[in-house]
Amino acid sequence: MSGKWNNGNLYMTRDVSDVSHIFTISFLMLICLVVVVYKLNMLLAKRKTTFRNMEAFSGPPGHWLFGHVLEFKQDGTELFKIVQWGKLYPYAFPLWFGPFVCFLNIHHPDYVKTILTSTEPKDDFAYRFIESWIGEGLLVSKGQKWFRHRRLLTPGFHYDVLKPYVKLMSDSAKTMLAKWESYTKTNESFELFQHVSLMTLDSILKCAFSYSSNCQTEGGTNTYIKAVYELSDLINLRFRMFPYHNDLIFYLSPHGFRYRKARHVSRIHTEEVIRKRKEALKNETELERVQVKRNLDFLDILLFAKDEDQQGLSDEDIRAEVDTFMFEGHDTTASGLSFILYCLACHPEHQKLCREEIIEVLDGKDTFEWEDLSKIPYTTMCIKECLRLYPPVPGMSRKITKPLTFFDGRTLPEGCHVGTSVFGIHRNANVWENPDVFDPLRFLPENVSERSPHAFVPFSAGPRFVHT
Repeated sequence: MSGKWNNGNLYMTRDVSDVSHIFTISFLMLICLVVVVYKLNMLLAKRKTTFRNMEAFSGPPGHWLFGHVLEFKQDGTELFKIVQWGKLYPYAFPLWFGPFVCFLNIHHPDYVKTILTSTEPKDDFAYRFIESWIGEGLLVSKGQKWFRHRRLLTPGFHYDVLKPYVKLMSDSAKTMLAKWESYTKTNESFELFQHVSLMTLDSILKCAFSYSSNCQTEGGTNTYIKAVYELSDLINLRFRMFPYHNDLIFYLSPHGFRYRKARHVSRIHTEEVIRKRKEALKNETELERVQVKRNLDFLDILLFAKDEDQQGLSDEDIRAEVDTFMFEGHDTTASGLSFILYCLACHPEHQKLCREEIIEVLDGKDTFEWEDLSKIPYTTMCIKECLRLYPPVPGMSRKITKPLTFFDGRTLPEGCHVGTSVFGIHRNANVWENPDVFDPLRFLPENVSERSPHAFVPFSAGPRFVHT
């Protein structure tokens, strides 16, 4: 804008460039407004469709904006809230996470059977947060890729491969117990889960990748171990903080920076482990020849896997499966073991019976063998009861790709999210008598035979059970 004098008056004029600049800004603002209005209409249409899809299922009233989020106080009572609602709404009820995302939460074996016996993929809401780390491994892959990978990896779970793991796990447990021994000489308390988590991480590294990390004694200094724990913590944080559900907001945040840095460390380590194993196996052509020389591990299976067209897994696929088993193989196991120890500590009478049974089977030995695992029925029942009360994975979710009809005739159309509350099933009073009571005798064979096989699903069930 400029000015000039004419007959004693000042006249202001606009330069062409100023007018063009204002027009451009106005046009961009208009475009943004149109996009926002379009997106909002799309979301409102989605909300209306979701309400229509869920109209057959009644549920607890929710806030118009926050849904049921405000009901979850993040104080350790969230899972019990699900159980409480389950008493009011048999079989299933809708749960809203904000104004647009809704899951049908199911908590009865007859409903669970319908979804778990299907091959419907994991949902694209929660599991996407972990995909940028572990890639499209068995946990999150779907369709033909999932079927192919599952078929190629099945040999990794053969008894002949698993049996040698017993000694490796035992060695890891001994290292942990040696650390605990020092606490018996003092009154110092310690966080048990951290020790158990390092022990399970040590075990999965040894069993699946023949890698001795010394993480139980060097857990605070090993950069890879630190990266794995930081990634686990940050994924959990992102899931709980709704602004972080937006990729851009999380990317620009300090937590997003830490996540990318830890992921880089993890990937470099994983790729190096794979590279070294490939180098060691470059002159081998048959898995059987490797097995003659040493015990096979999961990484051997991955590298030798071939489909009917003699095509193996790509480097990216191998890295994804390694990272998947690293994450899933230690974290949930540590949670399960920690709660088993907690339950036995709370019920010393059952702990005493387990100890006596185990001492009898060991008969002077200090290590269990594969054959001994079938000789501890009471301990096994106690373990199952602990997993019932505190399942390591308290819930899982799927996004259905076709209409799903439950046993009572109610139907969900394709595109809906279904959340399976394992915690809710295991404490369903219509399935379990006195569900909050610790009673290992529930798992006597005669009692098990009277229940639905989908009443107890701590590790899921059906064709996708390997990787819940």
